[in-house]
Parts: sequence; structure tokens; C-alpha cells
Amino acid sequence: MKRYLPFFFLFLIISTSLFSQTIPTRKPHIRKQSALTAKAGTLIDVNAPGYNESSFTMEQLVKDVLISSGTNSCITPSVSNVVVTPNLPASNTERAWGYFHKANSNFPFKDGIMLITGKARRAGNTPDSGLSDPLGTGSDPDLVAATSPSKPLYDAVILEFDFVPTSSQVKFNYLMASEEYTGTFPCGYADSFALLIRPSTGGPYTNMAVLPNAGGPVSVTNIHPANDNSGFPLYCGAVNAQYFAGYNPPIIDTNLNGRTIPLTATATVVAGQQYHFKMVIADAGDPGYDSAVFLEGGSFNIGVDLLDPSGATLPSDINVCDNVPQVITASVSDPNLLYQWFFNGVPVNGAITNTITATQPGTYTIEVKVPGNPCPGKATIQIHGGTTPVAQDATLLLCSTPDITTFDLSNAIPSISTTPGAVFHFYVNQADAIAQNNSYITTPLNYNGSDGQILYVVVSNGGFCSKLIKLKLLKETTPKATVTSSRIKICPGESVSLTATGGTTYLWNNFLGTGGTQTVTLFNTTTFTVYAIGAKGCKSLQPATIIVEVVPEIVPPLKDVEMCIGDRVILDAGAGPGYKYLWSTGATTQTITVDQWGIYTVEIDNGYCKRPFSVKVMGAASPFVSNLNYGNGTLTITAENPPINNIQGVLEYSIDGGILWQQSNIFTGLQNNTTYHIQVRVVGTHCVGALEFFTLNISNIITPNQDGINDVLDLKALGDFKNFTGSIYDRYGVEMFRFSKQQPIWDGTVGGKRLPTATYWYKFNFEYPKSKAQMNWSGWILLKNRE
Repeated sequence: MKRYLPFFFLFLIISTSLFSQTIPTRKPHIRKQSALTAKAGTLIDVNAPGYNESSFTMEQLVKDVLISSGTNSCITPSVSNVVVTPNLPASNTERAWGYFHKANSNFPFKDGIMLITGKARRAGNTPDSGLSDPLGTGSDPDLVAATSPSKPLYDAVILEFDFVPTSSQVKFNYLMASEEYTGTFPCGYADSFALLIRPSTGGPYTNMAVLPNAGGPVSVTNIHPANDNSGFPLYCGAVNAQYFAGYNPPIIDTNLNGRTIPLTATATVVAGQQYHFKMVIADAGDPGYDSAVFLEGGSFNIGVDLLDPSGATLPSDINVCDNVPQVITASVSDPNLLYQWFFNGVPVNGAITNTITATQPGTYTIEVKVPGNPCPGKATIQIHGGTTPVAQDATLLLCSTPDITTFDLSNAIPSISTTPGAVFHFYVNQADAIAQNNSYITTPLNYNGSDGQILYVVVSNGGFCSKLIKLKLLKETTPKATVTSSRIKICPGESVSLTATGGTTYLWNNFLGTGGTQTVTLFNTTTFTVYAIGAKGCKSLQPATIIVEVVPEIVPPLKDVEMCIGDRVILDAGAGPGYKYLWSTGATTQTITVDQWGIYTVEIDNGYCKRPFSVKVMGAASPFVSNLNYGNGTLTITAENPPINNIQGVLEYSIDGGILWQQSNIFTGLQNNTTYHIQVRVVGTHCVGALEFFTLNISNIITPNQDGINDVLDLKALGDFKNFTGSIYDRYGVEMFRFSKQQPIWDGTVGGKRLPTATYWYKFNFEYPKSKAQMNWSGWILLKNRE
């Protein structure tokens, strides 16, 4: 390796360089081939048969590979004066330029043009032990001016051409590879590349191939890491190491020992003005170690770029969701140029500036013309549209059990979005969700999340439209519900208090409320169920259940009763399971016997409830005589018999004040004009109706002939009755005689004069002293007087 050269050898080289006219040389590095570097298909193809471009002239390569103009008649005339140095024909296999293709390698460019300070074919195709092939072309003053090398330059390879741009900017992509990336050589051998541009009319060159942020020219000494290819530190340290891609190996795609990352050369130009391009690469210090530049095919942009509002170049295709307006600006902004925008090939009316606002998917194209030049610069962008699914932040609750401990994230999907066909990716890290990389949760049906954890969910339409939302995970142990009742057996109409436990709130099947305590009045046996709800909303797997039994209602046979004074009745509270009794009389038996009118109460206790009941013992209506019929010593009694306790009893009768009783209402052998004490009662009771009756017997003929038979109408027996009155009337209703206690007898005369024989009417009244009954009598009588 170079850094171990003895001092005298270095001195010899330096001395030779200073005092000899001989070009200094180094022995080419012999790279030991590994099995990997020898593997077919890992290297690029350079000027390889099988590619039409391998036989192209440099002019064809510039036009049809670097610029990719193809058959574009407007581009081709703009390229002229293509010259390559050394100018060997395309048929010469030893030429220092040509066409490359990545083949099956990992080279970053698909194809393009290659310039090398040796033989192009040895840069790829098959492993090569060394590339040192001096060209003898010497240095290039423009490259020296652009890169200021510390050593003389050798084997310069140059590509030049003229071009008329239709844009204000030109650029292309390239990278440099070199055999100088060996040992300590990167510290002193500045093999360099420059891409120079100036107006064809003259003027100084501008080097387009410089590193960003004033990083300097592209050379081996200006781009290398801190260590050499063997891993030893370089004495000069690292310089712009971020632009160094790596050594060979491990990067194995060319036969060169190391290369840079892809770089971009950019220059500002005046559209319509011709420019001269000069691309040149050369060895530094000696021609012993070759370097090469690879220009990416199709990357030479000499037309119009489309920019976003920040000024960044837009790709040829962009994705836009929900028709969000896109402001697109052409990179060319010159009042002397003519602009026209097209949408799907149709000119957009009035769109004649370098900016357009795209409001729908489609193809947008701008044409930029230099006045007098029929060939416009063009730029096209394809906007692909899509619709973002509707989505919102959500929470997912896991109600854990001994068997269920992980989240099924799919259960959150309905609350996140209901957009049909939406695709969901769940991320733990927000940065991964924003990047939409592949670090999403791959087992969403069984995710071991934690309570309060935030997941980031990308909800997409299956394409490029997506929305990022947050999913909050909540975890709670599934509660277990229990329920108790203040009583489990009650009487109809009584109330119980139910108390549920195990949750924060509760879901009752029988109530609307969510509280843990409920009070209810029941008339029927009822089953109550309740679920326990946790603080976060978890519901018990099973409800708690309790049955409150409503025992049979206490229904005694007690009914209000009637009785007469002197009677006794039995009050029966009825029998039932476990019944206990307490009467208002103090009795504790099922029945009591009472002989007094009034209200009696009994409290019945069946062991679960007590209920009071009351019964009235009322006076019964006694039977009473409604009619008496007497004649010839026979008395027929007619009586009314009111029911007692809704029962029609059997009557019995007495005419001697209750000494003797008979159930027949007919009495015979009575004496006339005698007072009888009639009673009527219901058999077996003391309900008695009483009446005094006078067996009045009036002969309905009188013959006042003084024979002692029927001489007068004698009512002296009625004189003892209260309010006794009476009268005799003729057939015309004229009162003939008036009875009184003082005049109780009528002898057929009026005023001492005999009345003629005729039929007369009588009527009299009296009141029984005990019963106060008013008796009214009337009838007729025949009077026969002698003439």
C-alpha cells in the first residue's frame, strides 16, 4: 500500500518529478479478486455486445442516451459540434469512452455515457486486476483552472458539444469512480472531473460539477472517508465523506476501487442562447491509476422543469388527494418567452403564464417558446387523483379476562372510519406512521398494548391517499356483578331495595337508571338482572340475578255481618301457611265470637309480612208484620223478612208475646175483641218484630128492638186505646153518628130519632199504646128499625 513506501523511494519519486522530464509512474494496484468480485453479473456492462448503444458514435450517445432526445426533431438540431478526445471511433475496443449499462449489478444508474482515463471496456464486464492504461493525452488547462490540482494532470478525456437550451436551467446526474481510492492515495492524487459551460460566443467557463454548499470540485482528494480501503486511518483525515459511496469491496459494481454517490451538476442559462459544454476528467500526478466519470442516461435536462411552491422540482407523476389545488410553476421565468398550458392535451384558455393551479387529476403540460423558434421547451406532469377516507380519532377498550389479555385492533375500525374499502395500518411510533413504512403492527388481532397507550393509524384508500389519526387504548379488568335485596320474600304491594356491586355504574334490565341502588314496589314474583359497568365502560360478562318472591296475598274471608241485639256471630280470619293472628279484642285465634255491634280488626302475620284487616258487625233489620187478617177466630199474619248478611232466614210466629212459637203464620181459636201480642222472628236469632192486635168483632147488623140481641153497635172495648175516633155514614157520606170514649155505643138513632132501615158505613181509628201502631177500620152495617 502507498503509505508504507520507504522514504528513499518517496524521495526518488519526488526527485524524478522535479528534475527529470520523464512522466512519473506508479505500479498499478493489483486487486485480489474475491469470490464475490468474480461472480458473474455483479459488474456493469461497458461497450458490451448485445446493446445497440455500444456501437453508437459519441454524437449518438449525447443525443440519444445522455439527452434522450430520440427522434425529437426539435432537440436534435439543437445539439451540434460533438467532439470526444481522444477521438477513437466507436469500433475501437480500446477507446476511453462508451456506453454503460447496469446489467444485474447494483449500480445506481441504469445506463449512460462513460469517460475514463484508460480503456473503457476494463471498467466492467468481468473482473480486471488493474486498469492503468496511459492515454498520452496530457493535461487540460480548463480542468486545471476549474480544479486547481496539486499535481500535474495526465490522460485527459474530453467530451464537448454545443446546445441551445429552451430553459433557464440545465442539469444532469453523474458520479466519479477511481482506482486512486487505494491506500493513502486519496490524500495526494487529485484525479478530477469538471463539467464546464460557457456561451458559445465566448467568455469564461463555469464548472457545473461542484459539491453543494461551496464544497469544492469533484476530485479524489476532495471526496474520501477517514480510513483507507484496508480500514487504516488516512493521515489527511476525511474530506466530504458524505459524498463517498464506498470502497470496492464491499461495493462491487465496477472494477474501480471506490466511487462517489450520485451527484447533480446544475447551471443557470439563458433560454434560446447557444452554450458550449465541456466535460473533462484526468489523472493527477501520473497516469498509473485510472479514474472515470459516469453520466446518467436521460438525466441531461435542457428543457423546462416544473416546480412546487417551495421551488423544488416536481417529479413526472404526483399523487393528489381530494382535489387539493396544486400550484405548478415552470422553471423558466422570462418575459421574453411565450407560455401555454395544456390539460389532457387541450390548451387551457387564458393559461399563458409560467404558473397554473391544477384543480383536478389529469396531465398538465406547458410549452415554452423562444420567439422565432418553432421548437418549444416542454414539461409535463401527471396528477393522479384519489380520495382520502373519512377517519377520526378513536378509543378502543379492552375488557380483560384471564383468557383475554390482548387487543384486537380490528374492533376499532368501525369507530375510526366507515369508508368502504379503507385500509388500516397501526403504528406504535408516530415517526413510522408519518413515513408510512413497513414498521406497522403485523399482528393487529392480538396486540399486547397497555392502558392509555396511543397508537397511530394510517387510514388509506389502498393507494396514496391517507389520513393519520390517533387510537387511544384503554384497558380495564372486566367487572363481576353482584346484587342483593333488602328482602327476598314480600307481600304484594310491599317495596324492596336492590343493591348492585362490582361496577361504577350499572345496566339494569328492569330499570332505566344506572345507579347501584333501586327501590321497587312489587305485586308479582320478579326476577331482577343487572350488569356491572366499569369506570372505563367494561361490562360484566354475565349479569347478576336475584328473584324477589311475592308470597300469596293474605285474603281473609272476613265480611261485614249483621246481627240483632242478643245474637252472637263468629268472625273468621281465614287459614293460611304460617298465619298468626292478633285481634283487636286481644284474641290470637283464627276465629272469635262477638255479641256486640262495632268494628273489629285483626292483624295477620304470614312470617314475611303483616297486614291488618277490619270487619263491621252491624245491626240487622228485624222482620215486621205487614198485614193481619182476622175473622171467625182465625188470624193470618203476613210479615216482611229482610235478609240478614244476604241470607233469607226462615220466620216463626208467636201471638202470646214470645212464649210459644210456630212456623205457620195462621192462628185459630182466637177470642173476639181481645188484644194479642204478636211477634215474628228469624229462626235461631233474636231479630224480632212485635205488634199488638185487637180481635175486633163487629156484627154487621143491628136490630134495636130491645130483645137483647144486636140492639146496638158497642165499641166500649176500643175506648182504652189511644186516639180512639170513629163515625157512621149514610150512603151519601153524611156523618150520622160520631164515636168517642164518652159515646162508644150507637143504637141506630140520631139525636134520639130512629134512622130508617138501611145500610150504613162505619170508620174508626185507634193507636196501640206499645207499638204506636195506628189501626184504621172501616166497613158496612145493616140497620133494621121497626116502622
